[in-house]
Amino acid sequence: MESLLAASSVGTAFFPPCPSPSAALRSAVPGSSNAVAARGVRCAAAKDSMFYELTHDEIFNSAEVIQWESGKSMNAIAAAQGIRIRRRCQPRYPSEGTGADRAIPRNILEQIIWDKEVEVSQRKAKKPLQKVMESAQHTPPPRDFVGALDTAHRRNGVPALIAEVKKASPSRGVLRDHFNPVEIAHTYETNGAACLSILTDEKHFQGSFENMETVRNSGVKCPLLCKEFVIDVWQIYYARSKGADAILLIAAVLPDLDIKYMLRICRNLGMTALIEVQDDREFDRVLKIDGVQLIGINNRNLETFQVDTTNTKMLLEKRRDIIKNKGESGLFTPEDIIYVHNTGVSAVLVGESLLTQDDPGQAIAGLFGKKLLH
Repeated sequence: MESLLAASSVGTAFFPPCPSPSAALRSAVPGSSNAVAARGVRCAAAKDSMFYELTHDEIFNSAEVIQWESGKSMNAIAAAQGIRIRRRCQPRYPSEGTGADRAIPRNILEQIIWDKEVEVSQRKAKKPLQKVMESAQHTPPPRDFVGALDTAHRRNGVPALIAEVKKASPSRGVLRDHFNPVEIAHTYETNGAACLSILTDEKHFQGSFENMETVRNSGVKCPLLCKEFVIDVWQIYYARSKGADAILLIAAVLPDLDIKYMLRICRNLGMTALIEVQDDREFDRVLKIDGVQLIGINNRNLETFQVDTTNTKMLLEKRRDIIKNKGESGLFTPEDIIYVHNTGVSAVLVGESLLTQDDPGQAIAGLFGKKLLH
């Protein structure tokens, strides 16, 4: 699933966070007074004003903003980047609608994202962004996610392990009847996991942010990745407030504008962003974005949830000169680990093949063909 890439750092954001640039654009109608005001600001900003900084900022002047101001919808802009997941921005779950409002998602990922839009809207109503930002500021500093992976890779001579704490999945159902996230996390750490991935989606994976907070407060030293379907920067701040050191961003869902903006938020918080890609187009999109540290190649197709372990090799073969570190998931056997290691992968994210075993710790040794040092 996940793969790692080194790149240049991002600049400092000149403006307070909005939910996401594309979400902010969706809240107004192209050609409306909001769009006209934006164009007016472009022309009239004095050089010593904050508006001048905004009008000369790469995000404010991005192709997406210009296209939107010209009347193109955000879904159309996303589709032009190869994003097949449509956004609805509806106040209730799609299944609760009637007539034209009762939309049918085209695949599993689109269903998850539509549900996530409703969930995040409800969460924000209960705890606004400003309060979440304040909570994030009072959280202990994030741990070095990338550094932990590099250290483990050098120590063991095999891809570093990001072990996933996940109770269920849409394709497999409940993976583990006796699910104790703290117990699993400590078992992973004791058996050589470099970092942990905590599934936080409730509706489809039976996870929670509370699981992540509980694991963080349990004495686990591994850096934590918040495995969430992020569509809004509120989720990033909330994850940080619950102890996340890194967060997943999915290229199949987020336009370039959102990824760039969210990278800035992560940089300001000291967090690592792991950007997940599935195909050539997504990979090449992400490689062009400044500030990316980690890219995740997903061997599981998020639209169908089918696994193809050759996906990593296929995507990496054309891009070896660009990428310095790599990693991924959807791995189940020692042969899978050897296969991806030989392609140059230096970290892997694994969940199901560990969680479905009676002893996840022994499962790690079985997967790697040896006991990992920690």
